[in-house]
Amino acid sequence: MPGSPQVDSLPSDTEIRLIRKDSSLMRVQAVLLRHLYLMRASWPRIFELMYWPSIQIVIWGFFTQFLLTNSSYVAQAAGVLVSAVLLWDVLFRAQLGFSLSFLEELWSRNIGNLAVSPLRPVEFLGSLMIMSAIRTLIGILPATFIAILFYEVSIYELGLPLVLFFSNLMIMGWSIGLMVCALILRVGLGAESMAWLTIFLIAPVSAIYYPVDILPGWLQSIAWCLPTAPVFEGMRAILFDQGFNLELYLHSLGLNAIYLAIAMGLFIWSYHVARKRGLLLQIGE
Repeated sequence: MPGSPQVDSLPSDTEIRLIRKDSSLMRVQAVLLRHLYLMRASWPRIFELMYWPSIQIVIWGFFTQFLLTNSSYVAQAAGVLVSAVLLWDVLFRAQLGFSLSFLEELWSRNIGNLAVSPLRPVEFLGSLMIMSAIRTLIGILPATFIAILFYEVSIYELGLPLVLFFSNLMIMGWSIGLMVCALILRVGLGAESMAWLTIFLIAPVSAIYYPVDILPGWLQSIAWCLPTAPVFEGMRAILFDQGFNLELYLHSLGLNAIYLAIAMGLFIWSYHVARKRGLLLQIGE
């Protein structure tokens, strides 16, 4: 009719489907970009993606190379490997137990409350170490009995050296945990994945499943700079009836003292800086 307002035609069913499809793709793109930006802003997340495949191929590549040149090792491989796994788990649980106890304070946003309390950093660290030891014992003891039941391998046959190995690995785990916690205090919770990654970074050069001699020369030098390699070399020496090597134990103990002192210094420094700048109240956000 003349003078009546113009009414735009309604979109067809095909146009509606196209609009919905475009909107769906835009929503998918929005979520995808969100995670890409998050990954780009946090280098530990990118590092984690490359980390696990690389570390697995290095460890088992060296172990395969060792077996190819030492056929006599296979006869006692079961007992040595099970013992190595159990001792390695002591180190892993000690580090993870320390780091998780600290992270739980961050996740619950309780770290700020601890910072304004009379609790001193050294006392805080002491409690985390004790909690780490408790977590480790709870995790390891059942596994040792499973090894006896199913594989007839008893790590307790190591005798007194087992206590020495255990304590050395615990101290090394605490040192790594302290460094991880210091990093989280400086970088934030974006680096919390390092609590699971860092310990495996030293696994290839810790001589867990193979002797240090199988490593390339430059990696052997690095291995002997870590407290872990002397522990696992000492374990194999006992299992192959070579006796307890006091020199290896003292080597590991001395390195542990150095690393623990450095790690405690880094943590206390990071804690004081974060406290001074008010970062402890923001880390849990």
